[in-house]
Amino acid sequence: MNAIIDLLKNHRSIRKFTNEPISSEQREAIIQAAQAASTSSNMQAYSIIHVTDADLKSQLAELAGNQAYVSECPLFLVWCADLHRYAEAVHQHVDTPVTGNAENLIIATVEAALAAQNAAIAAESLGLGVCYIGGLRNKPAEVSELLGLPQLVYPIFGMCIGMPDQEPLLRPRLPLEAVYHENRYTQNQAAVEAYDETLRDYMNVRTGGKVDTTWSKEMAAKAQRPRKHMKAFLSSQGYEVE
Repeated sequence: MNAIIDLLKNHRSIRKFTNEPISSEQREAIIQAAQAASTSSNMQAYSIIHVTDADLKSQLAELAGNQAYVSECPLFLVWCADLHRYAEAVHQHVDTPVTGNAENLIIATVEAALAAQNAAIAAESLGLGVCYIGGLRNKPAEVSELLGLPQLVYPIFGMCIGMPDQEPLLRPRLPLEAVYHENRYTQNQAAVEAYDETLRDYMNVRTGGKVDTTWSKEMAAKAQRPRKHMKAFLSSQGYEVE
């Protein structure tokens, strides 16, 4: 349809990168694209931490579940929900308490995600590959300590960026009719069942027949690995999640 839509539809997570460095011009263009994302009442309630120290990257890779590409990628960014800067601005003028209430938690999390997706699209438009690292939430307190995050700031995910050194298969998505509704929410179990078989075929090809699974099986396995510690961690950072 057009080059931008083609780029979006061709997204794949890249976990192997060449040694080609990311230039400062590329990095700044990616960050500036992130900053252009939509923001609620201009809060811009997020921060981006560029991790350049090799030892720190290695520690973060370990905390994220021993994901080696975190330490190997040329550019690693940590995306944080950030209400600390907002609170500092507010307190320059009024004594109104600023809390991480449910609305503010949603705003900061969504804004960081919107900015990160802009960055991902910008990076891919430059011929680079990206991979989101949600594994940072495995050990959020340890990650926060390493990065010196103050109250009202928490790490949502990392992002590896670099020149791709692999060309993985395009992972199929749920059928449109499974996620698209008109006027009212509707159940479409048939679409999910069809996707189960599509993903089974994809995984069979991707792994050379070594993995036989479906989407619903993967979701069932994921449901058994809840990050229950996130509630206590967010509370410790000043968010109201009780």
